[in-house]
Amino acid sequence: MDWLPTSAALLVTGALALALASILTPTGSSSADTLRLVQEQDGRWLAASAIYFLAAVGLMLGLPSVLTLFDLRGRSLGLAGAVALSVGFMGIAGYAMLLVFFRAMVITHAIRNEAFDDVAHESGLTVFLYVWIVAFYLGELLLAIGLLRADTVRRWIPVLLILHVATFPVSTVLPEGLAKATIFLMVFAFAGLGMRAAGPPSTFAAPVSRARTRAR
Repeated sequence: MDWLPTSAALLVTGALALALASILTPTGSSSADTLRLVQEQDGRWLAASAIYFLAAVGLMLGLPSVLTLFDLRGRSLGLAGAVALSVGFMGIAGYAMLLVFFRAMVITHAIRNEAFDDVAHESGLTVFLYVWIVAFYLGELLLAIGLLRADTVRRWIPVLLILHVATFPVSTVLPEGLAKATIFLMVFAFAGLGMRAAGPPSTFAAPVSRARTRAR
């Protein structure tokens, strides 16, 4: 089990990196604003892309530590959530590469306002983005339900994951800063999972699970 602390640390690091990349990524209210931001802040855009990729690697390598928190109860849901999250994490890596390519197209003036709108609504790209997003949030939801059934962590951890999923439908109507801040719900939950996985059995364990441990 020597790998477990390293995997748990990568899980927390990946979640923090994902939050940082989300905050660093400049966004505009229109295609013209987005193109201007990429041209004026291309270094920041490139840094966010690199951090997205590092986040994907950290989260993928940290996912096995989460699976150690399941016993017979909730194991199937936890495994299904881990598979869905794996697709979501791979999507984050693909999104990072997409941002790098988009930056290269903008700074070389190979893409303009009208072309940007056409690219953004291209069916293949849209399907890729929706599959990635749905897999990520579905994995979070399944993982949270599995943790509630397993009852091996404090309830606030899966509750934060569920709250993060619940913010997705309303994220488009929230102010930009608040919408980006919702990612910290996931960060705090993954931090709790990492500390629970790497720590002794009593760390962040649910009261029922601690009672079971003492009974054994």
